Amino acid sequence: MIRPPRLASGSRIALVAPAGPLLEKDDLARASALCRALGYEPILGASTAEHHGYFAGTDDQRLADLNDAIRDPEVNAIWCIRGGYGTTRILDRVDFDALARRPKPLIGYSDITTILNAATRHSGVVTFHAPMARAAMPPFSRRHFERVLASAAPAGRLERLPQPEEVLLPRENRVATLRGGVAEGPLAGGNLTLLQCLIGTPHFPDLDGAILFLEDVGEDLYRVDRMLAHLRMAGALARLAGVAVGRFTELERSMADGALGLDEVLATYLVPLGIPVAHGFPIGHIDDQWTLPLGVRARLDAGAGELELLEAAVLA
Repeated sequence: MIRPPRLASGSRIALVAPAGPLLEKDDLARASALCRALGYEPILGASTAEHHGYFAGTDDQRLADLNDAIRDPEVNAIWCIRGGYGTTRILDRVDFDALARRPKPLIGYSDITTILNAATRHSGVVTFHAPMARAAMPPFSRRHFERVLASAAPAGRLERLPQPEEVLLPRENRVATLRGGVAEGPLAGGNLTLLQCLIGTPHFPDLDGAILFLEDVGEDLYRVDRMLAHLRMAGALARLAGVAVGRFTELERSMADGALGLDEVLATYLVPLGIPVAHGFPIGHIDDQWTLPLGVRARLDAGAGELELLEAAVLA
């Protein structure tokens, strides 16, 4: 893997919106303010504030902003402002060769999952599943963001959410083990819906020996079931080293014929793989979330509910 240079004080960050539109006028101001609060200089994409239906500008406009940021030697990193929908429409024309020639951090999650995985697959550059630029960044998220993106040292074990009294914790702050054990491998994954969209394309990540992490938002449980079934039928789950499942927020259970628990659905597809699996990690559409570098080797201890980065994600 090619590690991009780390973020440093004064780094010039291109703020782009390659998917959904910015519906609030304050989105750009918040994204710029967050960059400055972290010590970076925001550079707004030319079409970032555009609005074309349910996109932040036309396909050509959004693609131009992203490719311009990739090619610009004065841009040190690219930070997506929001997800939504739209990256699959431009993915085949993203200049990943330029990213390989001039590596820089590419940051985001949700719909940005397609760009992160395709960039790592085609360019060999480490990319970063991390909070959006317009999002709230509480201390937990900021510590992990800066630890992974602004430090050249291996990040080590990732911090779990505060757990002073394990027995009294609300369910959303606990990690549950589906199958114990320890696994090592490169990190890959992101939003389940978008990963499913990449199956059968040249942009799908190489999952052989990988630790797969998953998250999603606003899905019905039967659709989660169906997507995991698709991954299994496509052979995508067959050679994984381990699975770290994040949060499936705003999960619906609309089937009139009965209901299963998320634990049961996950166990159906993941436990028979015979590899370590745990769920409930701070990954996904939540304020307190990890920054995960795709392509970097990690160690998953499913029994302890811990994930450790074994390599530095960025260069000094």
